[in-house]
Amino acid sequence: MNSAPASADRPVHPVLADVTARITARSAPTRETYLARVAAARRQGPARAGLGCGNLAHGFAACSGPDRLALRGATKPGIAIVSAYNDLLSAHQPLGEFPAWIKDAAREAGGVAQFAGGVPAMCDGITQGRPGMELSLFSRDVIAMATGIALSHDLFDGALLLGVCDKIVPGLLIGALAFGHLPAILVPAGPMQSGLPNKEKVRIRQLFAEGKASREDLLDAESASYHSPGTCTFYGTANSNQLVVEVMGLHLPGASFVHPGTPLRRALTEEAARRIVALSQTEDYTPLAHVVDERSVVNGLVALLATGGSTNHTLHLVAIAAAAGIQLTWDDFADLSAAVPQLARIYPNGSADINHFHAAGGVQFLVATLLDAGLLHEDVRTVAGPGLSRYRREPVLDNGSLTWRDGPARSLDASVLRPADNPFTADGGLRMVTGNLGRAVIKVSAVAPEHRVVEAPARVFATQAGFDRAFRAGELDRDVVVVLRNQGPRANGMPELHGLTPALGVLMDRGHRVALVTDGRMSGASGKIPAVIHVTPEAAAGGPLAKVADGDLVRLDADAGRLEVLVDAAELAARELTDTAPDDAAWHGTGRELFTALRRAVGPADQGASVFGPVTPEHFGAPATVGGAR
Repeated sequence: MNSAPASADRPVHPVLADVTARITARSAPTRETYLARVAAARRQGPARAGLGCGNLAHGFAACSGPDRLALRGATKPGIAIVSAYNDLLSAHQPLGEFPAWIKDAAREAGGVAQFAGGVPAMCDGITQGRPGMELSLFSRDVIAMATGIALSHDLFDGALLLGVCDKIVPGLLIGALAFGHLPAILVPAGPMQSGLPNKEKVRIRQLFAEGKASREDLLDAESASYHSPGTCTFYGTANSNQLVVEVMGLHLPGASFVHPGTPLRRALTEEAARRIVALSQTEDYTPLAHVVDERSVVNGLVALLATGGSTNHTLHLVAIAAAAGIQLTWDDFADLSAAVPQLARIYPNGSADINHFHAAGGVQFLVATLLDAGLLHEDVRTVAGPGLSRYRREPVLDNGSLTWRDGPARSLDASVLRPADNPFTADGGLRMVTGNLGRAVIKVSAVAPEHRVVEAPARVFATQAGFDRAFRAGELDRDVVVVLRNQGPRANGMPELHGLTPALGVLMDRGHRVALVTDGRMSGASGKIPAVIHVTPEAAAGGPLAKVADGDLVRLDADAGRLEVLVDAAELAARELTDTAPDDAAWHGTGRELFTALRRAVGPADQGASVFGPVTPEHFGAPATVGGAR
């Protein structure tokens, strides 16, 4: 690949340095244990060379021609393709073409690529408000396990991970980190072209919620928004995934937001195949475990905050870091958010979509201005080579050949993307709130300052359907804090609650003081409504949210970071828990009964809502005293 531009050493921002240092210190036992395990798994030369003849024969029985000879000879690197392809979902449909391109390019580069396994990919847009949404978060850990199964054949020297959306990219990465001795590159498919403007889509949704637009009107608007292959263009978790992992150095530079079906997208996919072959060789060996370290995790978090990305990453980044032996906490998010300026306005934090962001300078300008401000670590390893400065450069086709050139030196649209010295706001807009209801997350980047402090009577619900009935009956047409509980991971898998947004927006537009408090999720789509989410401990685990009653005054002060029910402490302590989670027998239908074991095992939101357990040295199969090269 093109070499990185020369850059002088830059001091990092003191908050960035402090947060990174404390993550490193906190994680020292688990990180070193993880790296020791990775070092033990490393083999010189192709991994399959150590297999027995019967094992190896099974590995190339379906191959022919030069690939069969290469695999039999055990001299060329073997590359695993793990893909979330399906033709149901627009974001993943383009991935169907990629394996053939990858196999040809890997062969030309001196390797051999095999489709090692597929992983499930469900769409939160389809399951929104439906029982299937209760499997959504669990699908991340299922994807991680499926990735592990694909790589467990011990035939591979590197992996290409093909996926895009919400739980898919974190799941692929968590699974691959269990094989951290292997180099790995994430391969995206890119966003669809821009459709109906987001502001108009929201307007139609709110009209439908009020009964002022028909189902046909709503379907016309939705299908004009989601209209072709590629990722949805709003800045939810799918596009946050792409931006975060690129800034972590896990994509080729500039790969995130190139449209599917274009020559440049194909060229980037083929280059990923060539690059993974190179990374698996002794001279360029770059294992995934050395790319995902404390500094790259902090870089991904900074990129998320600087762009107002999805709150789902308060779960996913914690879980990804844990898979690499790194202990990331919500306090790290909060402290970095206070120091990282918001540099992008992408819907729901503005009217622009991800294509407008990309056209304005995109990831390359974002990386450049954050590096210049000392808000990213430059001294990291990436799949493109050492140093994050490589990600200042953007890919182009020059007479049909892929090359990289310097990205834009200034934003091409200051209404969408700005430099660090002229931000939209001075902080990242993601805050933690605490109080007698527990700890929670709130994203204020799209919430007007006058709506960030709300004190109003609670109206408590245990289901989205109950909220919908009350709204349609006019029972919420007042100042209100909607408390929707038993939506946490242990209760019902922590579904996203986007379906509440239009109705809450209607109430706000009528002049009411409105807030949402829930142990469920809202992703990147909470928008203008002050939504306190991921409340921990959740109601189903005995959290105080289960003691709130209709009419209790609830006070949210997002500026001060406080969330409280204004009830005497003794009275609150004496109250019984209500609306307990459904028992196993009641949690069934749409496949939910198949996930009961995960529901029992899942951890709290502030630990990533993972089924894989806490991050301890024992988690990685070794005592804390085991050391490893850092």
